[in-house]
Amino acid sequence: MKRIAVLMMMIACAASPAVAQWAGMPVWNNPKGGTGVTIDGDLAFPNSTGGKGTAFGARATLGIANMSFTAGLSSWKPNGYTSSVTSVGGTAQFKVIGGSLIPVALNIQLGAGTGSSATDTAAVTHPKITTIVAGAGISVNVPTPGLSIEPYLSVGNRWNKLSGVSGTQSNVGWVVGANLGFGMLGLHVAYDSQKIGSATRGVIGIGAHFALKAPIGM
Repeated sequence: MKRIAVLMMMIACAASPAVAQWAGMPVWNNPKGGTGVTIDGDLAFPNSTGGKGTAFGARATLGIANMSFTAGLSSWKPNGYTSSVTSVGGTAQFKVIGGSLIPVALNIQLGAGTGSSATDTAAVTHPKITTIVAGAGISVNVPTPGLSIEPYLSVGNRWNKLSGVSGTQSNVGWVVGANLGFGMLGLHVAYDSQKIGSATRGVIGIGAHFALKAPIGM
């Protein structure tokens, strides 16, 4: 009974403090990659299973050849909470195939992050959570004059570890999204889905980005 209670607490808590390495956010991806520095501003809306509320975030990405490294943070106050979850995390991506002459790109993605503890309206403090994400993404570069359109699909596994609770929760998640570029400016959108028991936790994310150097392929 004790193990069942702990497992149920993990599922309930993990549904609120974090969806990916950034609390309340989708697992963002950019399989095509690029060089230079890109700054992102993010906004996300988890569904009722994911805790609802609105999440705000910011990221910075450094692209070098086929590798890119991202660091970021987010702030999210789920419904029924008196405090926000603040998280910091990072992602490393390696492009396996893709380039200016190849319209299809495939990358491998590895990320991690930690979300702070938070208190709900019942005065229950939900513990700090650490999340690891590993997966792969595939995208297609749609040739459009003056505009870069990159729809993508990512699939990966997410591991969640609650501070002070034994055991690790593991779930498979997927993301469908698109990156749009207008020279140095761009927009991004994604929908993240993850099965938690019999329920599906979903997050819709949108945002804008500024590239200090145009991505490869544009």
